Amino acid sequence: MGVAATTIPDPLPGPLAPGRGGGLSGQALRFRELLGKVGSGEHTSTGLSRQEAREAMDLMLAGQASEAQLGAFLIAHRIRRPLPIELTGMLESYRQHGPTLATPGRRALCFGVPYDGRSRTAPLLPLVALVLAAAGLPVVLHGGGPMPVKYGVTLAELFAALGIDWVGLPLAQVQERLDRHGLALTHQPDHFPAADRLLPVRDAIGKRPPVASLELLWTPHQGDHLLISGFVHPPTEARAWEALTAAAETDVLTVKGLEGSTDLPTTRAGITARLRHGVSERILLHPRDHGIQSEEVRWSDLDCWRRQAGEALAGAGPLADALRWNVAAYLWFAGAHDTFVAALDQSEALLKARAGLALLAAMP
Repeated sequence: MGVAATTIPDPLPGPLAPGRGGGLSGQALRFRELLGKVGSGEHTSTGLSRQEAREAMDLMLAGQASEAQLGAFLIAHRIRRPLPIELTGMLESYRQHGPTLATPGRRALCFGVPYDGRSRTAPLLPLVALVLAAAGLPVVLHGGGPMPVKYGVTLAELFAALGIDWVGLPLAQVQERLDRHGLALTHQPDHFPAADRLLPVRDAIGKRPPVASLELLWTPHQGDHLLISGFVHPPTEARAWEALTAAAETDVLTVKGLEGSTDLPTTRAGITARLRHGVSERILLHPRDHGIQSEEVRWSDLDCWRRQAGEALAGAGPLADALRWNVAAYLWFAGAHDTFVAALDQSEALLKARAGLALLAAMP
C-alpha cells in the first residue's frame, strides 16, 4: 500500500553559530553552518558528511532554511560539485520523507529521468512503460509539473495526452493502479510537496542544482527492483555509482539516453552500465546490429506526439522502431530473456498484439 510523504521531524541537533544570528531561528543557524561547509573556498571547503548532507536536505524539505540560504546552498553545491557521500545523505532524506510504493512479490523496474522534461526529441518512456507493464513487469515512475530550467514536456503531460491522468490522484489510488495494472507515476506537487517547495529557488538560480540529481537516483518504490537512471556526463555517472552503492542499491542500470533520459537512441550505440553490488559492467547496445536504423524523431507538440504514440503502440509510424528497440532492451535487462534477440522477438510480438494499447484502454 502506498504511503504518503511524511511530516518532516525536527532536525538533528547541532551547535548554534556564535553571535546573535541576526534573528535567525536555531534551525536556520544550523543550516548556515552547513552552508558554510559547502560554500567555503577551494582550500577551506570540507564538504559535508553523509549525516550532515542528510540533515541539510531535511532542513530544506522542512522549510527551515530561508530562500537566500536555499539559493546560496544550491548554487554553491553546483559549483563545487557534490561528493558522492553527500548525494547518499540527501538521497536518504528523500527516502525518509518522500512517498512510497510497493510491489510485494514482484520485482519492479524503476526509472529516474529529469523532471524538467524533454524539448528536442519525442519521448518514449510512457510508451515503454505501458508495453513493459502489459508484459507483466511492474513499472514505477516519478515526476513533477513543468520545471526549471528546461520547462520541457513532462511525464504527467504525456500520459494525460494518452488519456491517463496522474495529477491530483491520491497516493492510495496510484498504489491501486500499480497493484492492478503494474504501472505507477508519483507526481511531486501532489505526493512530495516538501520537495516541490524548492522550485521557486531552483528557478531563480537558473541552473540545475545537485538536488536535481536526486530525481535520477531516488525512487518511491520500496522493495526488490532494478533502478534505471539516466545521465548525460560521465562524471555524473561515476558519482551516481558511488552514491547508490553507499545507499545500498544493489542493482542499478545507468543509461546515457536522449536528453538525459533513459530512452536509448537509435542513431548511435546505447551506452549503459550495470552496477550490481558495487561492481560495474559497461554494456554497449548497437541498434544497427539488430536492423534498427531509424532516425530520432524531433519533438513537435503534444497533439503530434499523441498520434505518433498511438501508431507506435500498434507497431507502426515513426516511433515504432525506437519503441521496439527500447522495450527489447529493458525486457533483456530485466532478465525476461537470456538473449537480446529473444527480447526483440517478444517486443515485436507485444507491439503486433497491441498489448500497450490494451493496457491503456483498461486503465482508468
